[in-house]
Amino acid sequence: MADAGKDALYQQRIAIYPRSVKGRFRNFKWAVLGLAYSVYFLLPWLRWERNVGPDQAVLFDITGRKFYVFNLVAHSQDLLWLVGFLLIAALLLFFVTGIAGRVFCGYFCFQTLWTDLYLLIERLVQGDRVARIRLDRSPWNANKLLRKAGTHILWLAVAFWTGLTFTLYWDNAPQLLVKWFTGSAPFAAYATTLFLTATTYVMAGLAREQVCTYMCPYARFQSAMFDADTRIVAYDEARGEGAQARHKINRELKSREQRRQQGVGDCIDCGFCVQVCPTGIDIRDGLQVQCISCALCIDACDAIMDSLGWERGLIRYTSETESEGRKSPVWRPKTIAYGLVLLIAIAGLVWSVSSQAPLEVAVVQVRQPLFVRLSDGRVQNSYELHLANKTDEAIELAIMMHGLAGAELDVGNFDALQLAPQHSLRVLARVRWRTKHREKGSRGFFLDVIPQQRRDIGMISAPATFYMPGGDR
Repeated sequence: MADAGKDALYQQRIAIYPRSVKGRFRNFKWAVLGLAYSVYFLLPWLRWERNVGPDQAVLFDITGRKFYVFNLVAHSQDLLWLVGFLLIAALLLFFVTGIAGRVFCGYFCFQTLWTDLYLLIERLVQGDRVARIRLDRSPWNANKLLRKAGTHILWLAVAFWTGLTFTLYWDNAPQLLVKWFTGSAPFAAYATTLFLTATTYVMAGLAREQVCTYMCPYARFQSAMFDADTRIVAYDEARGEGAQARHKINRELKSREQRRQQGVGDCIDCGFCVQVCPTGIDIRDGLQVQCISCALCIDACDAIMDSLGWERGLIRYTSETESEGRKSPVWRPKTIAYGLVLLIAIAGLVWSVSSQAPLEVAVVQVRQPLFVRLSDGRVQNSYELHLANKTDEAIELAIMMHGLAGAELDVGNFDALQLAPQHSLRVLARVRWRTKHREKGSRGFFLDVIPQQRRDIGMISAPATFYMPGGDR
């Protein structure tokens, strides 16, 4: 059996029982968790008055291909905004990581936030670290069954509400909630809710630290963004180990003076920093890929130092440069570069959103067939005119053209049309022209969309190309 374990393909999981801790970093994590949960779970229920559209503050309307975010309405053709948002998120991650390491993982990552809540439920039902260890090692009885079942039922309840809340962002929340429980919701609503219920339960309840250690790619490429000045959670080895390494407190090594005389460091080897770590590592072994920079080990060590009357900082946020006694600058060429690119990306997205045209016009030439020769000798090209009204009022439009002298524009019954607010329309336009030469080629012109009684918008001219076959009469 020993040989089989030695040759095993995968390392057997070692159960981790994180201990609760109090301190400034734990308090900050609770504050972030409370804010994040409040936004996530309450936002679908926030109402928002609009002249046109749903009264839900944030709603992603897939059917209508519109995304409502308070006063902002993003249409399908505004996909570039999503690209810009994702770019800003990535640049912000790089910028923060270059300065303070994996603080995103420790405080803001969804996996961390939900795992914190699941650990809180586990502690409330089963007790703290020692009680949970004893419970797992005890034989199965009514008490163990009740506590384990209660934990998993609460986990599943949180997972279900997480999945259902995500689904509520994609339709009117009050109506969808009723439809979901009465069996009249779309299949996609059930599939999405149940899928997220399963993944949340597994990732936050069962897999936990394995997600950060083995599944998340960020832990693997973060080192590319680290340098000697990046602030990380680190153990002060010189202070903690001394000349004769760390040692527990005993009668001969009780005060700092006694320990210094014996060459023993300030670390009393209590193991508190290891017990509170959600990934089960010993920060005294140096920076490790499993460390998510949650700083709970700092709170644990500070609590021990406070109880002994010694100064804090045996474990702290620091950098390699700072640990060597030199000043560690925050603004370095790398962080300045990340910051500048981030500001440019934010400015670009803000400009794009703020300068959104109230009326968008696009022309696409119909290429099958590219042209039609009519019986009277004229040549006809066809175009698809895409119109999108992004305002909350109806707009009356007239369609004209210029640039082809003597050409005829035929838009059917759409010579004057009314485009409803937050709606789009496709108009088939045909241009007929009798050319005066036999050469093949193309000629540019403009299709003009003229809003009536809306001087604030003005005429929009969309460029188009008229194709001329050879042999014209």
